[in-house]
Amino acid sequence: MTKYSDIKKALDINIDKHLNDGFANLSHYWQNQENGASQYFKLRAEEYLDEFKPGVEDQLYISLKYDVPFPPPAKAKFKFIDLFAGIGGIRLAYQNLGGKCVFTSEWNNFAKKTYEANFGEVPFGDITQIKETNIPDHDILLAGFPCQPFSIAGVSKKNALGRKHGFLDETQGTLFFDIARILKHKRPPVFMLENVKNLRSHDKGNTFKVIQSTLDELGYNVHAEVLDGKYYVPQHRERIIIVGFRRDIFNNQETFKFPKYPVQKAKIKDILMEDPDGKYTLSDKLWNYLQDYANKHKAKGNGFGFGLTDLNGVSRTMSARYYKDGAEILIPQDGLNPRRLTPRECARLQGFPDKFIIPVSDNQAYRQFGNSVTVPLIQAVAGELIKELLKINGKHIK
Repeated sequence: MTKYSDIKKALDINIDKHLNDGFANLSHYWQNQENGASQYFKLRAEEYLDEFKPGVEDQLYISLKYDVPFPPPAKAKFKFIDLFAGIGGIRLAYQNLGGKCVFTSEWNNFAKKTYEANFGEVPFGDITQIKETNIPDHDILLAGFPCQPFSIAGVSKKNALGRKHGFLDETQGTLFFDIARILKHKRPPVFMLENVKNLRSHDKGNTFKVIQSTLDELGYNVHAEVLDGKYYVPQHRERIIIVGFRRDIFNNQETFKFPKYPVQKAKIKDILMEDPDGKYTLSDKLWNYLQDYANKHKAKGNGFGFGLTDLNGVSRTMSARYYKDGAEILIPQDGLNPRRLTPRECARLQGFPDKFIIPVSDNQAYRQFGNSVTVPLIQAVAGELIKELLKINGKHIK
């Protein structure tokens, strides 16, 4: 069987130069040969092939055995799309349960590189520029839409800079309506959205009311709950999960319930590497700065400061700013300054398996895992959601 890496080699593809919609069409076309979704990508994939050496077109028409860590399932139980995909944490959870991703979108090129390395697909770019008619039919729409306009830190920063936030954020806050646009046109039976818990309280609850009413008008029953990842990984990480079921399919009779938490057993020490590189140990200058900063705010009665983690407990929430100084999660070391987590430890903290490839710099990896989801938590929700989906006996599964 021809491998994915062999095809890229035959096409002379340097992935760093092809994180574009041309290769997105090509990789989506390769991965959808057996499920009917390839028609959405065929024309543009063949046009893109004209940029490469001749004689490789036939490779599009053979069955592929992907030598990526997380290949698509041989026989899918359902189809889904992955919007605002990041590095694929939500995809991984649903793929683990037998789902086939037929379309994915992500604007950040560094995240695209990580996504491609692990799933063999380059995501399409800016969702605002993607026509809903170019998206294949699917059973579940998944979207971890941007949280900065609604997060506590994001709102505080925008207020300090005199910028708008929430739905008034012209660049990110209105991206929810692109989700609504796609739901309106494609009408999948089910969706799942993920965001920061502050989404519920942002603008005195008005932001969440707009989201709920929009989804209701589109014909979906909405279920929402804030869940904490600390029951699955050693990290306190609260996120709101919003799930919707089409009323005309489920007849208001879905019995979906968010998963019950397992017994909390995860400890930070369980995800630590045995011999991390010394470069992750804080310099005297940085460690002194963090201590002075914490003391200054403590004197003012504020709770700001670094987080020296109890190795037998769980950490604070890892954020995308972790690359700056690692302050929110510091690991104590005997006889040394504390250290920040390594990128691999960050991956483990979010529940990614060790075979997950990290092809980017440490700083980019910190950003990516800080922006990602807690995979086992999402998979627990997915399990309950899929139970409901499969109850409709395939009648509406496309």
